[in-house]
Amino acid sequence: MASSLPDNPSLPRLRDEARALQRRVRAGDPDAVDAVRRHHPRPDRALAGERAEFALHAAQTAVARRYGFPGWPAVVAHLEAARPLTVDPSRIDESALEAPDLFCALAVLQYSELDAPPRFARAADMLSAATELPNHTVWAAAAAADADAIGRHLRADAALADAKGGPLHWTPLMYLCYSRATPQRSREETIAAATLLLDSGADADTGYLWRGMATPFTALTGVFGEGEQGPRRQPRHPHATELATLLLERGAHPVDHQSLYNRMFRPDDSHLELLFAHGLAAADPSPWERRLAGAMETRAQMWRRQVDWAASHGFGARLDLLDRHGVDVSGARLAATEFLDDANARDPNARDEDGATALHHAAWDGDLTRIEHLLAAGADPTATDDRFDATPQQWAEHAYQSEAAELLRRHCPR
Repeated sequence: MASSLPDNPSLPRLRDEARALQRRVRAGDPDAVDAVRRHHPRPDRALAGERAEFALHAAQTAVARRYGFPGWPAVVAHLEAARPLTVDPSRIDESALEAPDLFCALAVLQYSELDAPPRFARAADMLSAATELPNHTVWAAAAAADADAIGRHLRADAALADAKGGPLHWTPLMYLCYSRATPQRSREETIAAATLLLDSGADADTGYLWRGMATPFTALTGVFGEGEQGPRRQPRHPHATELATLLLERGAHPVDHQSLYNRMFRPDDSHLELLFAHGLAAADPSPWERRLAGAMETRAQMWRRQVDWAASHGFGARLDLLDRHGVDVSGARLAATEFLDDANARDPNARDEDGATALHHAAWDGDLTRIEHLLAAGADPTATDDRFDATPQQWAEHAYQSEAAELLRRHCPR
């Protein structure tokens, strides 16, 4: 079962949670007793006798099971393994960074609300104004995809090829793969920089745990990009296909849970095709799966998420692709067909649980064809959602979908 631990989990916090549960059960709190009954594997035994005698180890077991672990020792083992791998980008004080580290921080996808084209542009401007930045650290050189500078650093110290450092305590290959500040860097230059690191001992499976989450963000994750903030705020690497191919050929494991999640939201399947071509369907456990054991999603859970999303969003081509590679999609095609039929028949101003309309979601995705179809069907471009009180045009602007924002602007009353 996949872990559902909160962001930045720690053993002291979970110990406090277990002690609080123990105190509440001892005080007769019905919600606490119910929590034990729901999560403890033997609740009757745990709750037998006087409530005042409810044991701490029973509370710890219930807390562990709540978060998807078989017991307290498994939680402790996971947190010990995860601690040195955890990075929380939101805890970086960028105002205190020296120029090379600030360049790195601005250049890369951090998978936070900060990710946006203006940050990447600011990093690119820093590099243009101070071309010597890559000479300061190997991590800045990697973020700039500067093979010459990387080579100079490695000649001075070969161990830097896989050394962690810079503002995010990443390896150089991570900065290279997550950087979006090098739009003028050619494919050949980028591949040369990555190859130099790999030839010098960089681990193609390098990665980190974002805020302690049990799904690793790997070098491949950075190359493939995208995610919940959309393809403009969290874009793919400019040379994603070529760079991902190089990593896979040099040993990156094709079962990359976070890449599959980040790229599932839109119908493009190029990432899946590349990963399947390199063994995604039947690969042995990855180094990350072995390292994090039961805290990660199982393969079955990973595929179920992919199938359910494709079915619930009408991605028939993806279901066909998954089926061809042996993934169980039984029943999903019918659901996908029903979704499309329902979408075509649905009131264009129908709202979801957050009060957003189909036009809001099309604007977020930058789907110009869908926007035009919805407007022609009577969708209201001035409708505001319940969560952000924003119009579809404002959703498009927040997602940096400039073409969609302009299209909607033309249809809004002045």
